[in-house]
Amino acid sequence: MLATPSRPLQELCDTAVYRMTPSRYDDAVLLLARTECLPPDRVADWTLPADASVVGTARRLVGQQLAAWGLDDRAFTTGIIVSELVTNAILHGEGPVRLRLIHDDERLLAEVTDASSAGPHLRHARAGDEGGRGLYIVMRLSAHWGVRHGREDKTIWSEQRLGEETPEDLLATVGAFDTAGV
Repeated sequence: MLATPSRPLQELCDTAVYRMTPSRYDDAVLLLARTECLPPDRVADWTLPADASVVGTARRLVGQQLAAWGLDDRAFTTGIIVSELVTNAILHGEGPVRLRLIHDDERLLAEVTDASSAGPHLRHARAGDEGGRGLYIVMRLSAHWGVRHGREDKTIWSEQRLGEETPEDLLATVGAFDTAGV
């Protein structure tokens, strides 16, 4: 019944509900969604060893991919986000680390997956702390961010909205303001 995805979603839902055998439990929830696949050239995927030396490699790979997509203006911000997510995966997760970039028309997603199911903790680092700011930085540089848990892994993702002002734009404005002597 659900094997014919070309049928309208409402029709598929109705068919599934009508074919359910009656029982004394009459509450049921059925969620169907039709998703669209992005072309392969809009997704970049790398598997990296769980070693701190790969953080720079991850930034370089991201910069090269963003240049290929014509998103050079996002290289600085995305590099910081990826650095923080990969570092956290190496320090607090289990390797290897999967890094994925997804570019659709309106947003850029960065995803980092590691083989640990333990979720991240947003910390409030004190001034003297040497760590604990990574997820805060990701949160501030992202339009949205979150965690997706799998059976044996987790993925932390960050979304940047394309077409919005970038942190680079803000830094350039601040730099121009500072150089004006004001």
